[in-house]
Amino acid sequence: MYKIAAIGGDGIGPEIVAEGKKVLEAAGERFSFDIGWTDFNIGADQYLATGRLLSEEDLKELSKFRAIYFGAIGDPRVQPGVLEKGILLALRFYFDQYVNLRPIRLLAGVETPLAGKTPADIDFVVVRENTEDFYVGIGSRFKKRQKTDLAVDRELYSISFGLDIESDAEEVAYQIGVVTREGARRVQTYAFDLAMKRRKKLTSVDKANVLSDIYGLWREVFTETAAKYPAVITEFTFVDAITMWFVKNPEWFDVVVTPNMFGDIITDLGAMIQGGLGLAPGGNINPKGTSMFEPIHGSAPKYKGMGVANPIATIWAGSLLLDHLGEHEAASAVVSAIEQSIKDGVVTRDLGGEVGTAKAGSYIATCVLKGK
Repeated sequence: MYKIAAIGGDGIGPEIVAEGKKVLEAAGERFSFDIGWTDFNIGADQYLATGRLLSEEDLKELSKFRAIYFGAIGDPRVQPGVLEKGILLALRFYFDQYVNLRPIRLLAGVETPLAGKTPADIDFVVVRENTEDFYVGIGSRFKKRQKTDLAVDRELYSISFGLDIESDAEEVAYQIGVVTREGARRVQTYAFDLAMKRRKKLTSVDKANVLSDIYGLWREVFTETAAKYPAVITEFTFVDAITMWFVKNPEWFDVVVTPNMFGDIITDLGAMIQGGLGLAPGGNINPKGTSMFEPIHGSAPKYKGMGVANPIATIWAGSLLLDHLGEHEAASAVVSAIEQSIKDGVVTRDLGGEVGTAKAGSYIATCVLKGK
């Protein structure tokens, strides 16, 4: 029995999670394991009713689970960023989910905007550091002659630009990125281990030619870690270059490891070359703690309750969840079932089909049971 927490969230979230549950239960039936779900009411409705985003009780209860199955967050009744930061990012940081895992794979029957590319060309994984870099939330902004108690504001600006805050700048904003040796080492080690299970090739992304201090440390740790994995072919690339190569030669890549901000950017590019957001899953992983699995798309509130949302990204995220739990055969069967549903044309409108959310999920569950 695997005990899994489920958070439907907002918009289409509850609908797509329901289909994901259906498919994972079918996998359990076929591969002889059970899933015990515990649903959590976390999202916009609770926030608007109580003013609470995440309570200590919520976090305490969620910490009892190895995995969280997450739908989507975002509601037009709430200012953008409040729910995303207060719930989604808060969960990632609270549970130290330092790996963001994003498979970039073109499934058979799905169109890619890259001319001439096939599923054989687009099959790699991006490992994004998920808790450091410019997302640590250290920054400030202030206007000319505005009094500030932060001596660091004056010092940083003076050192960086040689200007006096009060006399030379109308308004100043700054953000600090943080990379630690320990943070870089652990996510890079995860990526090396993953590369050993795949085609033994690892690409490191940075911008060390300009941001030499922060990403110089990233490179240094990567070089040290690579020495422990002599079987893995390694390379460095700058983030601007990799966006070009994702488009021109996606077949070049096997595993890509990247700091947080660059990973946020290039994985959305990856989602497009694999067919769109409706097909893109993600995992937020703490190998020794509570991990969370979700589609990368938003809550699409205008489609809420209409039964037309594509559940594939959520179902695929469920496959990542099963793989994380050690049910590797079941995880593979779920992806095969997704491919079968695409091949058979039993897909939602965004993929050129005519079925709704529930029918798409049910068909994939049936394919899992039948071993298609």
